[in-house]
Amino acid sequence: VQLVESGGGLVQVGGSLRLSCAASGGTFSSYAAAWLRQAPGKEREFVASISRNGDAAYYRNSVKGRFTVSRDNAKDAMYLQMNNLKHEDTAVYYCAVRSAATWIGVNGDYWGQGTQVTVSS
Repeated sequence: VQLVESGGGLVQVGGSLRLSCAASGGTFSSYAAAWLRQAPGKEREFVASISRNGDAAYYRNSVKGRFTVSRDNAKDAMYLQMNNLKHEDTAVYYCAVRSAATWIGVNGDYWGQGTQVTVSS
């Protein structure tokens, strides 16, 4: 499975971005999917995940109420709507999938190359 993220960029504090993850080369609906991020000097961390049929989503506490994960299996795509962005959201954001009904932890079977999100004041 190949994953390609897009939609990152530079945004001011309080702004919004929508990340997209396009999947190819596999049956996207067979995979639970997630967004993870890695800031400079920090370990990669879980941001949000969505079950393979889209009926369950999970978020790290710091993004609850601000980020929304969604997927469109007909389009082999996943999205992350990020609102009210903060400095601490600055990181490279990765999409990943694993062959399971739901996502667990930070380990995926396939990863994208990442997209940079920078939040400035």
